[in-house]
Amino acid sequence: MRSFGIGLAVTLILSALAPQGAFAAGAEITKEARARGMAAAPGLVAAAHLDCQVADARMIGEGTDPKTKIKESLYELACAGNEGMVLQQSGSNAPASFTCLQMAELGADGKKSNAACTLPGNADPKAGLAAYTAKVGIPCTLDKARAIGQSPTNAVFEVACHETPGGFILMTSAPPRLDQPVTMNPCFGYPEDSNLACKLTDRAAQSAAVDALVTQSGKTCAIKDRRFIGATDSHKIYYEVACQDGKGYVLEQAANGAFSKAIDCVQADSIAGGCTLTDTRQAKTEQDSLYSKLAKAAGFNCDVSGYAPLPVSEDGKEVVELTCSNRPDGGIGLFAATASQKSDVFDCAHSELKGFRCSLTKADAAYPHLTAELKTLGKSTCTVSNARAVGVTSSGEGYIEVACSDGLPGYMIEFAMSPFAPKAPIPCSEAHGINGGCTLAGNKKG
Repeated sequence: MRSFGIGLAVTLILSALAPQGAFAAGAEITKEARARGMAAAPGLVAAAHLDCQVADARMIGEGTDPKTKIKESLYELACAGNEGMVLQQSGSNAPASFTCLQMAELGADGKKSNAACTLPGNADPKAGLAAYTAKVGIPCTLDKARAIGQSPTNAVFEVACHETPGGFILMTSAPPRLDQPVTMNPCFGYPEDSNLACKLTDRAAQSAAVDALVTQSGKTCAIKDRRFIGATDSHKIYYEVACQDGKGYVLEQAANGAFSKAIDCVQADSIAGGCTLTDTRQAKTEQDSLYSKLAKAAGFNCDVSGYAPLPVSEDGKEVVELTCSNRPDGGIGLFAATASQKSDVFDCAHSELKGFRCSLTKADAAYPHLTAELKTLGKSTCTVSNARAVGVTSSGEGYIEVACSDGLPGYMIEFAMSPFAPKAPIPCSEAHGINGGCTLAGNKKG
């Protein structure tokens, strides 16, 4: 599982949403204003490090700051396929930049700034955000958007999407650049008292977006509570829901906003620490008991003390790694989905021949089983000290190389794969034709 992240912990310094200083601003877009804007645009783009292919520009106004006596100029840029910008040039300092969406916010007096964007290319101030939502990949035809503010490194916006309910917090670089990281996290993930709290959608709508995923999952769950877990670097989003009957699920939402899967809380410990709204202790105890019965029925005497679900096998069997309280070695259980199938459990020394590697217990705990198999095949002098799964041939023979504790050359043990059973011990001196031969330390000299 890749790491989770969300901007919940970001300390956002809300920027003033209007340039500071005194200047004369004209409402009319004159030829002269455009000419001066277009002439200044290349230098402004470079100095402000903007991601802007200038399609149009104008000088908004100019003046002198009465306190500092520094000359100030204000410009508007329309950028092809990106946010429009307002730039304030104060003397020789690098220009301060503001998005047109920021400039569209009303001031404390409830009035629109006289420096708001008016170029035809900036007529819809939110339109430039479409390129950023598209980069994330969540379907989002922008119904509404607002600028929240910016820190020295990030610009933050709220967006409401027509086809994806609930709303999102969109975070870009400051100033916004398409070649920099973009995140888009659901409004539900931000507390209502946060300075990033959404205002374009209410909490009921944000919660309903989570509830819709439960419906799409097909799970029967009268929702008791819900929480946002986080988002991965690949833009998958995770929620937890707790149900009135005591069950709970982790819901995975794909990068495109579609429901992906629901994971029972008893199997979700690996996802950002697992469920916190649901008490899974009783459910896990019951599941341990069930897997103990299934393992013993398959001939593997294991009082299950822990388990980890793995991807379902090609023939539809449930695959689970098991740890046992009554034996040092664990195993991989392949439990039948139908009565017509046979369940099997393979210890961690043999499971790789079936395509599954143990992670909860070490393979060397099962080496005594390999030693016993050699004895049944007539090789009683080798106590297995190391082993590796070599692979399975197209004709259905599996091979495990073993090394012996006495330091003498070991063997390739050949296995029949169906039914699974040891067939023959092949001395390493005779195994050169089996996938390059023996390679474990002590066996190469054979």
